Amino acid sequence: MCSTLSGGGRAPRTGGRPRSARADAAILEATRAALVELGWSKLTMGDVATRAGVAKTTLYRRWAGKNELVVDAVAVLFDELELPDLGSLAADIEGVVRQFAALLERPETKTALMAVIAESTRDEPLRERIRESIVARQKRLVLEGRRRAQTRGELPAGAGPAAGTDDLIFDVIAGAVVHRALVSAEPVDAQWVRRFTALLLGGLAAAADETG
Repeated sequence: MCSTLSGGGRAPRTGGRPRSARADAAILEATRAALVELGWSKLTMGDVATRAGVAKTTLYRRWAGKNELVVDAVAVLFDELELPDLGSLAADIEGVVRQFAALLERPETKTALMAVIAESTRDEPLRERIRESIVARQKRLVLEGRRRAQTRGELPAGAGPAAGTDDLIFDVIAGAVVHRALVSAEPVDAQWVRRFTALLLGGLAAAADETG
């Protein structure tokens, strides 16, 4: 994959010393650890700075506040997702869904994601940052899957999707897995993944027939 940390909509720095990738990684890891241990309400920039071994001013040079910091700490976890090339669209979808479910099982992902979503219900700038830093960056998986399926001949080549189709596919996959794993707290096991993929592919086939 790989989006960089600056891909999440953060304003570029205009001076000072160069960014340190190692320091950024330490800060984001410390943020996730603090969230798991303390929760959103008790998390502070000072606590993160202490855990990461940096000055608090270092954090504020990179992030305006806790909201932006936590979103970026979540975003880099989702950047780990990759669309495997397993020989068919069905197998590829199953593979990325299993990756996604495994990611959501990690305490740092679960805690951070639920925290920022809850906070964003009363913070529109935070909601926009989530859209830019997490949602928009991961839609690449849908685009890559469609291109690969067209190359294999599994989807019609050359025909672009109907308006909003890629967004809808992303919403269906992300929404279903998040609801299953975090809301219903049910296992995203092999049987569920197969059934979900079959349902999704049935919808894709119907959409292709409508646009064909």
